[in-house]
Amino acid sequence: MYDCIVVGSGPAGGTVGYHLAKKGHSVLILDKAHLPRYKPCGGGVSSIIQEWFDFDFTPAISLKTETVYCTWEHEKAIAVNTKDYPIWMVRRDVFDYFLVQKAVKQGAILQDKTQVTEIEFKANKWIVKTPHQEFYGRYLVAADGAKGNMPKLLGFQKQKKLVAGALEIEIPFKHPSNETYFEFGLVQHGYAWNFPKSDGYSIGAGVFSQQRKAQNYHTIIGNYASLFNLTLDDATEHGHPIALWNGNQKLHTDNAILVGEAACVVDPFTAEGIRPSIFSGLKASEAIHNALAGDINALEKYSEIMRQEWGKEMIWAQRLSQVFYRFPRLGYQVMEKHPSSVNTMTKIFSGQLNYSQVGQKGINLLSKFF
Repeated sequence: MYDCIVVGSGPAGGTVGYHLAKKGHSVLILDKAHLPRYKPCGGGVSSIIQEWFDFDFTPAISLKTETVYCTWEHEKAIAVNTKDYPIWMVRRDVFDYFLVQKAVKQGAILQDKTQVTEIEFKANKWIVKTPHQEFYGRYLVAADGAKGNMPKLLGFQKQKKLVAGALEIEIPFKHPSNETYFEFGLVQHGYAWNFPKSDGYSIGAGVFSQQRKAQNYHTIIGNYASLFNLTLDDATEHGHPIALWNGNQKLHTDNAILVGEAACVVDPFTAEGIRPSIFSGLKASEAIHNALAGDINALEKYSEIMRQEWGKEMIWAQRLSQVFYRFPRLGYQVMEKHPSSVNTMTKIFSGQLNYSQVGQKGINLLSKFF
C-alpha cells in the first residue's frame, strides 16, 4: 500500500513524486515508456521554477537563452534581452528523467515500462492494474499527459480543452547560438519557433487557436529552417498534440487528482506547458500531503487553488489569444509599434509578470488598433 501512486513521469508527475517523498510519504511512480524517453517539446522553461525546489537544475539545462527575437516572415525583428530572467532550453528526456531521479533519491519508487490498463476505487483505496501486477494506493495522481487515458479512466469524459497540433523537427548543429526566435507570419493562427539546444535546434510550428486551417507544417518548417541556413537532411520529425486550457474545471475525484497536460493546464496564448505542469504538480503534492494528514477537503481545495491561481490567469491568456491569432498581422503591427509589449510577454513567460497584471491593457491596445 502506497500513500500515493503517480501515473506519468513528466514534469508534473516528477514534481508530485519529489515533494511527497521528501515529506516522508511512500510514492510509486509508473510510466509506460522505457525511461529516459524522448518527448516532443520545444523545451523552453522559465527559470522561476528553481524557486520551487531545493536542488540545482543546472545539470538538466541544455542551454540558457539571453535574447528572444519575434519576427514576421523572418523580418521586422523585435529583440528582447533576457539576461535578468533567462529562459532555460532543455531536452525533455534529460530534464524529465533528472527530476524523477531526484524523487527517487528522496525515496519514491520508479517503475517504467508499465502500462496502466485499469483502475478501481474500492474500500477507500485505489487498485491500479497493469498487465503483470496490481498496485494499491491511498491516493492517485493522473500525470500521463495529453495522450494519456487516465482522465477517462477516472471518469473525466468531457474535459474543457482545446487540442492543438504541433510539428517539431530536431536539427543537429555543432555550435548553435543562444538566441530564441518566435515567428508569427509563416503560420496561420499560430506561430513557428526556433529554440536552440547545446547540440542543435528544435524548430517547430503549431496552431494555438480555435480557428483551424489546413497547413503543411513540414513545408513551413523547412522554409523557416532555410532562413537560418539549416536543412532538414539529418533532421528528425515529431508530431504531437497539446492540451490547451479552455476553461476552469474540476480536477479531482475520489482520492485522485489530475495534473499537467492531463489537467489541460497549457497556456492557450503561448502554449507554454512545462512551468504550469510543475506548478500543478506542486499544488497537488501539497493537497495530497494535507489529505494524508486528515484534511477531508484537501483535494477539493486543489481544484479551487488551480482555478484561483492558474485559471484566472488563463482567462486573460485566452482573451489575448482570441484577439491576436484572429488578426495576427495587425497584432504584430501593434507589437512593432509598442515593442515593450514583447518584453512584457517575455516576462509573463518567465514568470516575472502575470496576465492579470497586464491583460486588460493589452486587450485595450489591440482593440484600439483594430
